[in-house]
Amino acid sequence: MENPIVEPYKKKTDLKPEEITPKDIRNSWFRWYFANEIPHAFDRYTAAALMWALMPVLKKIYKDENELNAAYQRHLLFFNSNASWGGGTITGIMVSMEEERANQIYETGETQISDEAIYNIKAGLMGAMAGIGDSIDSFTIMYILISIGLPWAQAGSIWGALFPWLAFVAYQFFMGWNFTRMGYKLGTKAASELLSGQKSKSIIDGLSIVGLWMMGVLISNYVKISSGFKWTTVQGEQSLQKLFDSILPGLLPFVAAVAVYYYYTRKEFNIMKAVIGVTLVLGVLAAIGIL
Repeated sequence: MENPIVEPYKKKTDLKPEEITPKDIRNSWFRWYFANEIPHAFDRYTAAALMWALMPVLKKIYKDENELNAAYQRHLLFFNSNASWGGGTITGIMVSMEEERANQIYETGETQISDEAIYNIKAGLMGAMAGIGDSIDSFTIMYILISIGLPWAQAGSIWGALFPWLAFVAYQFFMGWNFTRMGYKLGTKAASELLSGQKSKSIIDGLSIVGLWMMGVLISNYVKISSGFKWTTVQGEQSLQKLFDSILPGLLPFVAAVAVYYYYTRKEFNIMKAVIGVTLVLGVLAAIGIL
């Protein structure tokens, strides 16, 4: 016999969440992609961009004003990740979790998806996904595209500057859109699909090797350092550059690249200090006639 004291939860038709469509998911990705680098804040970093990306979805699924305000507050906590790999995947997962949460509240008046669970998913993924995304996007794909555009730039074509930028934007947009759809479709399972498994590791390792290979190509072809220092012996005029070439062709560019790499990995990743340091060292060596 049903307990007459406990009043069953009554659903309100006007609070029923609307259905999330592919258009809504695409709109969330568009908003995140175009806003992710704009609202930087010391305490929240790019959380405002993620919240703005989710706003149209949250308005569709939370018809109760208090629930909507609470959702806004949930997504204004600190957030920072790679734009496509992290941001796209997490945006999709957040849409999926918020939709499930809203439906549970509407159906039963309760939810198993707490505020802590939603933030913990974001916090657990944003760093890991940023590490993968930045390694592939900024340190592999970008340099491959730059190496393609360099010959055009040397020939005086404006496409040498435009192509790497346009191609990188297109690449990130396409990848992020697919990650957003995958994140929504798989929900929290999307994390395991990207962060684990031999197939994923093989792809990342392969891209890393390609990136290192392309860096070697760039150094050997476009880093030009040579010595003009010469002296005379009984055998005739000698050249320091010929000596270096007899040891290893391209030795000076190689040493410069290794020195900068050592600085980045052992000291700090400060591009401005590296540029100033290399300029000063080369300037001094050129002034005394060694280079």
